[in-house]
Amino acid sequence: MKRIGKIMETIIYDETDKITEDMTGWIEDLLNVAAKKLSVEKNAEVSITVVSNEKIREINREYRDKDKVTDVISFAIEDDEDDVLKEFDMEGITIPRDLGDIFISYDKAVEQAEEYGHSVERELGFLMVHGFLHLNGYDHMTDEDEKRMFALQEEILKEYGLKR
Repeated sequence: MKRIGKIMETIIYDETDKITEDMTGWIEDLLNVAAKKLSVEKNAEVSITVVSNEKIREINREYRDKDKVTDVISFAIEDDEDDVLKEFDMEGITIPRDLGDIFISYDKAVEQAEEYGHSVERELGFLMVHGFLHLNGYDHMTDEDEKRMFALQEEILKEYGLKR
């Protein structure tokens, strides 16, 4: 797997106790590869929260009005170009640019890894990159947007070395 210098801070919360210290390392590396690919400026940050199916269903119901389990949900801090909060310095205190939060169902990742015939790590990586792209303005509402987003997703995963 590709090692890259740290571009942004990745904060990982694990509500499932399934994410090992080794996994934390490659998750940070993968998202830094994605950040470099998207030219995300240094000193940005993103948070990843790994949850159960029950928790992601609750989040999906509360924030998206969809009462079902999903694999990944992203909440971008900067949904509108006018709302972009760039890094700023307040009397010597540097505040990082917060890209947003990504919630991933570990249970759903395991289910999908089995369904698609690849590792749980590959599925988690796919979901993390997918969520990260959403935080950076990518979407898949049209066929054209979906092709562009999924191609970039695969490019990042391949560049990092996380293959099917």
